[in-house]
Amino acid sequence: MSFLKKFNSLRILFLASALASAAYAADRVVGANATLDIEPGARAAALGSATLAMEGDYLGLSTNAYQLSQAKYMWASFSHTAYYEDTKYDYASMVIPLFNNQGLGVAFSRFGADDIPYIKDGEPLPEGSDYNTLSIADWVFSVAWGRRIFDRLDLGLAFHVLYRDMDQSGWGFRGDASARYQIKDDFYVAGLLKGWTSSAATWESGEFEYSAPEFYLALSYGLPVEYLYGKFNFYWQSAGFFHHDSRDLDFDTDTKGGERLWEDPLDWLSGGRGGIEFAFDFGLKLRVGLSSFTTFKSVTAGAGLTIANFLVVDYAFESHPVFSPVHRVSVSFSPYLFGHKPREGGHLSKTAASKKLVTEEEFLPEEFVEESPVETIQERPAPVQDASPAASEQAKPATPASTVVPEPSAPASATPTSAPAKPADNRVPPAPIIETDDEILE
Repeated sequence: MSFLKKFNSLRILFLASALASAAYAADRVVGANATLDIEPGARAAALGSATLAMEGDYLGLSTNAYQLSQAKYMWASFSHTAYYEDTKYDYASMVIPLFNNQGLGVAFSRFGADDIPYIKDGEPLPEGSDYNTLSIADWVFSVAWGRRIFDRLDLGLAFHVLYRDMDQSGWGFRGDASARYQIKDDFYVAGLLKGWTSSAATWESGEFEYSAPEFYLALSYGLPVEYLYGKFNFYWQSAGFFHHDSRDLDFDTDTKGGERLWEDPLDWLSGGRGGIEFAFDFGLKLRVGLSSFTTFKSVTAGAGLTIANFLVVDYAFESHPVFSPVHRVSVSFSPYLFGHKPREGGHLSKTAASKKLVTEEEFLPEEFVEESPVETIQERPAPVQDASPAASEQAKPATPASTVVPEPSAPASATPTSAPAKPADNRVPPAPIIETDDEILE
């Protein structure tokens, strides 16, 4: 019995030691799987990367999966970005609408560089261009799902898997949850819990890294401007709530970190980002934004064009205090809208919906007022007059339309046993009662 107690004690001690060593091997870092935070879409990039506040941009599935609840058609989207030193970022996504205000999205991306020259230890310097090259890249696969919970609330979930091919290979994963609530008309508030599963990465060497969850807040507001034939859209996304982060893009003077909301609200607000978009009714959109409110050197700009409802092309220009500017292009295509007109139940923008409502109200009286009976009543044929002498004797001048001619009585000479002869029906049918338009409306 004492042997069993000693054995159990040793087993518990061994498990505790294993857990302690595992916890010690897991390093908490800032920005694990940071490739997942790169902005793929040109529209969001032109608006200061305030992706969480926007809908209808299916290149931002890693941030705002809630927008899948609004998907009414299948969309395929692609983007390409050229960074410094021939580093490239390519992204592709597809959105599939489901039943009951649900949507499914999948995305695949690659961020890396190719043809990097390298020399092995001990080898002489090559002459000319005769050198060995290598490639480094992060490959990311994402799946997202969104659904409308009730009339004003949308919810989205996204999961990401990352494979890193560098000097040593590694795997990473992260899960995100986002939601949006409609406060009033075109005023929305959205939230993102990034890394609710934690953002973790494991390396070939056995090292394990992770980053704690973070929360972001976003606001969006739309203001139709009829005399400009379009609509203003305002977007804002906050800095993180829970952790310090660097909010100064000038790397030469980046010696401070952003304070959290309860520590310094003004500093926390300065860490946000935002943009303004004006969308014309004919499909052109102009955009400008700031990817950091701490410096105007982070200005962004761009434009977008919707062609025949099925093709959307966007461009973004992103400045940087230190590095060269970045140019980003994205394209979205809908196979259904290529060969069909938009369905009546399809998703309408707030501007289009308001115009549709105003049009219905303008034509409402003409659509629902009954037609005048004068136009609908057909002329009845005149009654056939009897040509017999008795009938001609009974003929009288025309009576008013409301007067009914009484039936003639039976002749006195008729015998009781014989049935009285049925006189000819010479009654004039009553004229229809015609109502005026004023009476109908009353």
